[in-house]
Amino acid sequence: MKKSVLTLSVLLAMLISACSTNPFTGKQTFNIVSNSEIFPTAFQQYDQFLTENKVIKGTAQANMVTSVGQKIKAAAEKYLASVGQSAYLEGYAWEYNLVDSKDVNAWCMPGGKIVVYTGILPITKDEAGLATVMGHEVAHALLNHGAQRMSREALAQYGAAGVGVATSGKSEATQQIFQQAYGLGAQYGAILPFSRSNENEADEIGLTLMAIAGYNPDRAIDFWKRMQANAGGSEPMEFLSTHPSGTTRISKITSEIPNAKAQAAKFGVKF
Repeated sequence: MKKSVLTLSVLLAMLISACSTNPFTGKQTFNIVSNSEIFPTAFQQYDQFLTENKVIKGTAQANMVTSVGQKIKAAAEKYLASVGQSAYLEGYAWEYNLVDSKDVNAWCMPGGKIVVYTGILPITKDEAGLATVMGHEVAHALLNHGAQRMSREALAQYGAAGVGVATSGKSEATQQIFQQAYGLGAQYGAILPFSRSNENEADEIGLTLMAIAGYNPDRAIDFWKRMQANAGGSEPMEFLSTHPSGTTRISKITSEIPNAKAQAAKFGVKF
């Protein structure tokens, strides 16, 4: 009985201490996996991925990926500076790579490591379409969605095991979570199966980032309509797996565009 009480007390303490406010959403989030823990692993797996796949360099498309990525990065920096949160990006090491693959996909590792697959370029079509995708994926990283999911899984393991002093073994347990929930492997394409609420957040913040970067957020609708058409009525496809349906997503994004434009206007960007 005493052990159960102790366990519950520790878990409650973890819940309280691990809650913080994200500067992009203003919402309280639960996260017991720090950037200092997750970033080195993310960077290592990103480098491994690049050695195992064909990275395209020097082409017009590869240069466009880099250019858009740099603009999205600058947008995030501007936004955070405006709310006095520039230190939030400590430890981020931005990198942008185009990888030869038929997969209709793109992803961003925690810490700003981005991959775009050539298979999605016929659908992005131009810089604005690419900015829609990269803004969305960067938003996942900036919102710490991967770390939040790992934290929930770690908490579940702590609870199931009845660990008395959960924080004392966090490092070892966290490494287990990395291996089980975060491993790249052959199926890394979709990063992590984020919940629909995470997807909605990434869409909203991604719109704001692309707008601040100078891309008209109205163009995001064009991209998602092309994605929906590409799915050919067979949703969900890989890129949309565990995501909202195309129709639902387009409707919600449409309602969020005015706010993205208003945020961009604060930085002198008007559409």
